[in-house]
Amino acid sequence: MMEIPSFNALIEKSVIDHWDYDALTDYKGITLQYHDVARKIEKLHILFENSGIERGDKIALCGRNSSAWACAFLATLTYGAVAVPILHEFTPDQIYNIVNHSDAKLLFVGDVVATQIDGTKMPALEGIIYIPDYSLVISRTDKLTYAREHLNEMFGHKYPKYFRKEHVNYYKEQSPDELALINYTSGTTGFSKGVMLPYRALWSNADFARDVLGKHIHVGDRVISILPMAHMYGMAFEFLFEFISGCHVYYLTRIPSPAIISQAFAEVRPRVVIAVPLIIEKIIRKKVFPKIQTSKMKLLLNMPVISKKVNEKICEQVTAAFGGNFYEVIIGGAAFNQEIESFLHKIGFRYTVGYGATECAPIICYADYSTFVKGSCGRAALHQQVRIDSADPAHVPGEILTKGPNVLLGYYKNEEATRAAIDADGWFHTGDLGTMDAQGNVFIKGRSKNMLLGSNGQNIYPEELEDKLNSMPMVSESVVIQSGDKLIGLLHPDYDEAKAMGLNDGDLANIMEQNRQDFNAVMPPYARLSEVRVHEEEFEKTPKKSIKRYLYTAQ
Repeated sequence: MMEIPSFNALIEKSVIDHWDYDALTDYKGITLQYHDVARKIEKLHILFENSGIERGDKIALCGRNSSAWACAFLATLTYGAVAVPILHEFTPDQIYNIVNHSDAKLLFVGDVVATQIDGTKMPALEGIIYIPDYSLVISRTDKLTYAREHLNEMFGHKYPKYFRKEHVNYYKEQSPDELALINYTSGTTGFSKGVMLPYRALWSNADFARDVLGKHIHVGDRVISILPMAHMYGMAFEFLFEFISGCHVYYLTRIPSPAIISQAFAEVRPRVVIAVPLIIEKIIRKKVFPKIQTSKMKLLLNMPVISKKVNEKICEQVTAAFGGNFYEVIIGGAAFNQEIESFLHKIGFRYTVGYGATECAPIICYADYSTFVKGSCGRAALHQQVRIDSADPAHVPGEILTKGPNVLLGYYKNEEATRAAIDADGWFHTGDLGTMDAQGNVFIKGRSKNMLLGSNGQNIYPEELEDKLNSMPMVSESVVIQSGDKLIGLLHPDYDEAKAMGLNDGDLANIMEQNRQDFNAVMPPYARLSEVRVHEEEFEKTPKKSIKRYLYTAQ
């Protein structure tokens, strides 16, 4: 049986060992050292204790990434309460649903969320706390009001001289299966489910990260938190692993536009870059491709002797765009465009593509960039088993199944969904389709629920068709839908490029029709498009930038 140590003990050890190191920085704002984080955690523990919060009570957090958000989350775990991180992009109604469904007693809210929500819609809450300064937005108990008003006095009484590292003593979970947090999946099919993640899943993901990155990331190294911490990908690999490793985490604290991200990369020079494909694709398409798609550059790249040196130079420039100091760029969370991946592979860029799910907190597959196979998403991660539910896994796609300490306990108050997701032998059914080669590399084909059935019974994976369409002239993004036995492509044009080229709507319609003909010329009959439609607005997306497919069905 695997020996699983206490995850909260790792947090405690890191706070004590790295007491005077920089821990958390709000980009262009304050920096907290580990002892500052410990002080904030201790004050929140006093607040929780004196307001009647007990071990196992639920505490929700909803706000943009910030050092104060991180401290509130760490305080929740190390008190023994159950954290309920909520994506700040969710609508007020979604926030009410999650807070009410999770039975949360307290809700921490960020500056924007605080102005959008109505406390009367969450009647079971005992209080709402403002993340930037932990002041009370709403208090429904005298104990909470008193505790907050007298917090500094209580802290001074408990530590009359000063707060030292020997005072740090956190709650240690009683079992690796103890519930640590409930994460509500953003999903793309209506209201999401509450994924119950135990401490073993947090530890296992951190141990995996230590195993694959521990030799390259050291105390004091810097990382940028771009992905929402309320999403498990950002939580595990831009925050928790780095925090227990003594790293220095920077929070952008604002909408991560390409311009802000580029500036932060240049200034912070992160040691590892964690990203979703959309961020990488935007930087490459907007900042790199225009420089290398000139006639002169194309000529040089077609000359065998010179092309190697040119590709090395391009790789240097792309590397510099991400700060130039990273060991590797880890991409995950959604499908990666093949054209962009082929380009990065060709120039020798240090990237890899991983695969995970909220239900696995999140890692399932990974490979270091040096052994990564292009087009795959790596092999089974440390501590996890992965198999394909297919008679011929190498050639016939089947559902991807995984088993190990990363797997969720179940869905909160939803036994039916739990039984459907975790079988009697403990295998988690991901709902994703893929193949696996002889070396164990997994290749994702798409979501099983997205799969379309051709008129001849052929399985069609819309993600593969969209990947090809997204690399065609003037196409920014696409969705392939089915109407009867016909396939229709919804294409959102790159309007910025069209404007720069002086193209009107009629020109764009002609280009999209030409794209359809060129696409059909290279596709098998069952995968050809009967029609394309220009979709003027960007497609709505989840926080991890996957398109919400359920909004786009055949009309």
